[in-house]
Amino acid sequence: MKVSVQTARDELSDLIDAALSGEEVIIDKADGTAVRMVPVTSPSKREFKFGLLKHLGPGPDFFEPMSEEDLAAWEGAA
Repeated sequence: MKVSVQTARDELSDLIDAALSGEEVIIDKADGTAVRMVPVTSPSKREFKFGLLKHLGPGPDFFEPMSEEDLAAWEGAA
């Protein structure tokens, strides 16, 4: 679907929904330039990456209970 900038202003929410559903949405300016709206996928909220360390994968889940072995080490019993 190709729309003008004015139409995009008036129907932005509908255009976003169309792009999210896989439809190609192009916003065309009067001078002939255009942009394409595409959905952006975001990483899982459970994954975090630190710049150069991103190859390490997802980090620990800090809200999971500790194992008995880790708890004993933390408390100085191991």
